Amino acid sequence: MNRLKQTLGSIPYTAELYWLLRQTGKPPVGGYSLKALQAALPAWVAQAQATQKLPTGKKVFIFAMLPYWVEQTSLVALALAALGHEVTLAYLPYAHWKKSVERFDSRRQNLYMREVLKPLEAQITLLPLLEASQVKTLPPELEDQMPAAAYRDVQYSLLREDVDSDSELYHLRLERNTTHARALLKLLDDQRPDVLITPNGSMLEFGITFKVAQFLGIPAMTYEFGEQSERMWLAQNEDVMAQDTSGLWDAYAGVPLTEEEWVRVKDFFSARQGGGLWENFARRWQGTASQGGEAVRAALGLDARPVVLLPTNVLGDSLTLGRHLISESMTDWLIRTIEYFRDHPEVQFVIRVHPGETIGWGPSVYDILTEKFPELPENIHLLPADAKVNTYDLVNTADVGLVFTTTVGMEMAMVGLPVIVTGQTHYRNKGFTLDAES
Repeated sequence: MNRLKQTLGSIPYTAELYWLLRQTGKPPVGGYSLKALQAALPAWVAQAQATQKLPTGKKVFIFAMLPYWVEQTSLVALALAALGHEVTLAYLPYAHWKKSVERFDSRRQNLYMREVLKPLEAQITLLPLLEASQVKTLPPELEDQMPAAAYRDVQYSLLREDVDSDSELYHLRLERNTTHARALLKLLDDQRPDVLITPNGSMLEFGITFKVAQFLGIPAMTYEFGEQSERMWLAQNEDVMAQDTSGLWDAYAGVPLTEEEWVRVKDFFSARQGGGLWENFARRWQGTASQGGEAVRAALGLDARPVVLLPTNVLGDSLTLGRHLISESMTDWLIRTIEYFRDHPEVQFVIRVHPGETIGWGPSVYDILTEKFPELPENIHLLPADAKVNTYDLVNTADVGLVFTTTVGMEMAMVGLPVIVTGQTHYRNKGFTLDAES
């Protein structure tokens, strides 16, 4: 069957004929459905037309891939078109980023998406990218970024930092990223939009889209959804996942918080300490209620020696990957740090694996470290993600915090602990942490 699909995928109009005869109105097996979007689009388009503003003359280019982003960007594209902008929505039909899809199937999914998205043509320009023309070669500045981008994609896909750069997945990501870069370079160079919008801007084809826009000097907006319901993160001419807060800090670092702002900060911090939710935050990172610092000391057998607390990040998270500054990766830094404290029994070292790992599917930091260190000395305590320990009780027992990029590092600084930061995080170099350079 695969050989037949390979043959059919290379022959013009085979997918179109199959669509007409067998598949009309349905996604292919292995593709994805946009049934909810298809039902919503007529009303969305009608509303956009009813509120149409005068043309602004601004050309907006939006990139989308994967079902949830296709749905979301369709709405964004319509809203911007209703505001008077000239909008192009470019998309890829891939249902998967981790496995190869036969071209015959991709073409069929592409046809299905064109039918679903057709109502948008009343307001915007649709641009399927699957068979878009490409430049023959990439400029060295872009070509040189493709291997590192593919490597990060593999790390993100497998949720681990030590990956094989000769694996099938790596070569798939390298090929897809390079193909996308070539197509987008030609397209954007020809169209020269006033602004490009892409989700994420860090991983997969989203990251490549941002890199091409940067190369061409096209203003770009990247965005992602965070932990709060009905909120998103936005960045202008930056990868939003880098969470660069330098501009905000420069503008507001010297502005005292109002009494109302202090109350909100304290309430938010209290909710996190107690393992609860606050306002519109949708994700609960830990569910263990606070028992107090002394109870945790007794449970772990901690004595009067100084305590160094290291709360980890989630492996493979886009807020973790590529943030290393003094090590090869977070995992490499963890291993070297354990090796150091193994030789310093005068200090108690507590590693708290991120509770968020319990809602993921990838390998755990705990498993990687226990494989590397089957036995640990009595001064080192390694707590798994599902340990019934409140992280903030650990904070109350600690004398020093040691972090990669986790937000707990900032919270430890808030309660007066000295905190050593080893990764590139949004609160590094802000004056309230000790920022390691070597």
